[in-house]
Amino acid sequence: MKKLFVFMLVCTFMIPAQAQNEKFNGLDMNLGNLYRLSDAKSRSISPENFTGEKGKGGMADPKDGVQLNVANASLAARDLGVGWKVNPYIRIASGETFTIAEMDGPGAIQQIWMTPTGNWRFSILRIYWDGETTPSVECPLGDFFGMGWGVYAPLVSLPICVNPGSAFNCYWVMPFRKKCKITVENINDAQPMTLYYQINYTLTDVPADAAYFHAQFRRTHYNEGSDYTIVDGIKGKGHYVGVYMAWGVHNNGWWGEGEIKFFMDGDRQFPTIIGTGTEDYFCGSYNFDRDGQYKEFCTPYAGMHQVIRPDGTYKSQQRFGLYRWHIVDPIRFDRDLKVTIQDLGWRHGGRYLPQKSDISSVVFWYQSEPHITFPKLPPWQVLEVI
Repeated sequence: MKKLFVFMLVCTFMIPAQAQNEKFNGLDMNLGNLYRLSDAKSRSISPENFTGEKGKGGMADPKDGVQLNVANASLAARDLGVGWKVNPYIRIASGETFTIAEMDGPGAIQQIWMTPTGNWRFSILRIYWDGETTPSVECPLGDFFGMGWGVYAPLVSLPICVNPGSAFNCYWVMPFRKKCKITVENINDAQPMTLYYQINYTLTDVPADAAYFHAQFRRTHYNEGSDYTIVDGIKGKGHYVGVYMAWGVHNNGWWGEGEIKFFMDGDRQFPTIIGTGTEDYFCGSYNFDRDGQYKEFCTPYAGMHQVIRPDGTYKSQQRFGLYRWHIVDPIRFDRDLKVTIQDLGWRHGGRYLPQKSDISSVVFWYQSEPHITFPKLPPWQVLEVI
């Protein structure tokens, strides 16, 4: 009993004092308060229960025959009947947008799992809060889950995990007050996609100071100028919580000498926060190099989980996947935020080399609504990894 008390006492210190004193509503579950009861209601949406309603799961009937997004596994379940695995996935045709979830609040998304087929850059995730007409989340599925190059790599962190064989998991908490809508668009003009997914959420009170989750994608094949813009035009009060970057190099040598800059609340020429190098920002050092080789690593808050090396035949470019989550050190802003990172390497004579790298990024932040409409997502010809 004494050991249990000590464990609970240690975990309690992991919770901010404000959260300890406020009424517990089930939004801030962690090891420190997992033992506490709550009036929150657990719900889940999947192809076996499109609405998430209580007592409405697994109702598909194999007698309906193999129907698209109605009873797609009815042939396999024909000897077993209702309640078995009759409609476990959806098919999204070329050019189609499918609403995978709609839920009324107040509540919060707590976990998303999905495994899309096809080209992950051509499957576009959008999330809308409280009836808004422009999405607060808009980016390719692969990039949202740290797989921007369309090639599987294990990723183990607190808010994002990617597990074998191609299981995408998200643990960002996403509160909403009135309504949440999630869609997936298949922009692949050559083939449909299959999507297994499950969205776990809670119906509960949302605190007055709860902000809305946002994620925005950007991409350039050949970066122009010395800086790559991770995000610009954020207006409102909020906090930046992280970024995933897919960085492809067109030149030889070390490519990540550039510094990240956070321009906030009226900063113009010079930022308030500036880093000392790309590998430093992603919590590494000295080119991520040990014994002359790049070393992949995953930690709860930062990592370079993917290194795609040239194979001497068709894969000619070095490509990297990196993430940095500001979970214990969010970058807070009151009015506006712009984030850039220098695209910088080395050349002859110990001189810096402004590069023209192939860079994609997804930035994650929370803010009060309304948000500024995102830049228009480019067509597949620009999104494509080539």
